[in-house]
Amino acid sequence: MSVSKSQYAWLVVAMLWFISFFNYADRQAIFSVFPLLEKEMKLDPVQLGMLGSSFAWVYGLMGPVAGFIVDRIRRKTAILAGLQTWSIICAATASAVTFPQLLFFRAAEGLGESIYYPASMSMLGDYHCSQTRSRAMGVHQTSVYLGTIGGGFFAGIIGQRYGWRWSFLFFGVLGILLGVVLTRYLREPVRGAQEPAPQQHEKISAREYGNLLSRTPTLIILMAAFVCSNFVAVVLLSWMPKFLYDNFHMSLAMSGLTATIYVQLASMIGSPVGGWLADLLSRRTKRGRMIVQAIGVFGGAPFVAMCGLSHSMATLILALTAWGFFKGLYDANIWASLFDVVPPHARGTACGAMNAVGWLGGGGTAPLLIGIIARQYNSLGFAIAIASVVYLAAGALLLTGLMLFVKKDAIRMDALALMR
Repeated sequence: MSVSKSQYAWLVVAMLWFISFFNYADRQAIFSVFPLLEKEMKLDPVQLGMLGSSFAWVYGLMGPVAGFIVDRIRRKTAILAGLQTWSIICAATASAVTFPQLLFFRAAEGLGESIYYPASMSMLGDYHCSQTRSRAMGVHQTSVYLGTIGGGFFAGIIGQRYGWRWSFLFFGVLGILLGVVLTRYLREPVRGAQEPAPQQHEKISAREYGNLLSRTPTLIILMAAFVCSNFVAVVLLSWMPKFLYDNFHMSLAMSGLTATIYVQLASMIGSPVGGWLADLLSRRTKRGRMIVQAIGVFGGAPFVAMCGLSHSMATLILALTAWGFFKGLYDANIWASLFDVVPPHARGTACGAMNAVGWLGGGGTAPLLIGIIARQYNSLGFAIAIASVVYLAAGALLLTGLMLFVKKDAIRMDALALMR
């Protein structure tokens, strides 16, 4: 059965959706089995934090390398090779019997997953024009939320019944099978196909990207805001299962599910809404996508604080749900905002660089820093609550970009695309 170009563009969103689901399910699984690892390997909060941070450090360090690779090879090859690599490593994690071995596999998974987002976002940017780009990426973003829920819940329930090792085998094997199936159906698009003047594929050098970065303040601001937002997201996703297990005496399965389901389902509503609203506003102003992002972080900040300070389950659920909705508004436009100021031939590199700083500066520090603060003050809830200040910093950065830079940078990018 043949499909039109526009139909296939949305089929690509669907195929990438399933890959992204496993990308996030695999990385979330470990947090639901923290209590089992803590008991079996006698780990303290700092060591548990290192398991979360080790993934982020490798993921972040490999970001620029992944971005440069994506701008030089077929995105299809990068995406499917990455899927197979991280799935094999996920399954191999089950063989760990000591903390150093577990730390090694956790870090190595970041190596495999680092190439996915630069490649997939670059691919979606070439299948969807500016009028549908935020919506396409917003729909794709829902896979992150369901993948996080699935990883948290199924790892918890499998670990509770059969031991934590089976959780990693389960997700690893399914990811390998998915890669085999999608090899037949995923196709490589022409680079820059949705721009005003489609260009030949040109390779950007590190020096050229440095020049682009230096003359595009909005790009720097978006990267810095992503550091802050990613810090908050990783804090809640890595430590909330243990917070619920310790403070509300939930089972592993229920703590893993509760920590993720309210946030992620609310984000599944917020992300399409954020994509639709940003596409609508971007037709009227170059500031449209960043306006929606700013609403997301400012709106979410008080609910992040409420998450850590809650003493009742009802209040905590309310806070997680509200934070998740505002998080979705921001998430839907992470990459679409970037593409408003970055030309097509540099988008893979830009995504890789943004992932690098976001995960090194945000995700890489968050689990370990919160573990240290929790041990110092003997309160995981307090440590979680103060992460809300970082959200406010993201909002201040976005406001600066909105008022001073984004309009000029977007106009410059459009002119550059027409000249090439």
